[in-house]
Amino acid sequence: MKHEPLQLQIEEPEPGSFVWMLVQTDGSGAPVKVARRAEAGADSYEAVLASGTRALNAQLHAGEARATPA
Repeated sequence: MKHEPLQLQIEEPEPGSFVWMLVQTDGSGAPVKVARRAEAGADSYEAVLASGTRALNAQLHAGEARATPA
């Protein structure tokens, strides 16, 4: 099974507010475009890491569902 190349990135745009982004990458792992991003910030790195990881897993499983023939 092949997945789209995604990278989970976490940023702190304002002190104490963290957001995640799922970024599509090219063949060498360089960021190309933002595929999804958090709708709201979280007040801790740990919280945003957990929610970003859940979003990444959901995105990968959605890709599997689209790739599976009916």
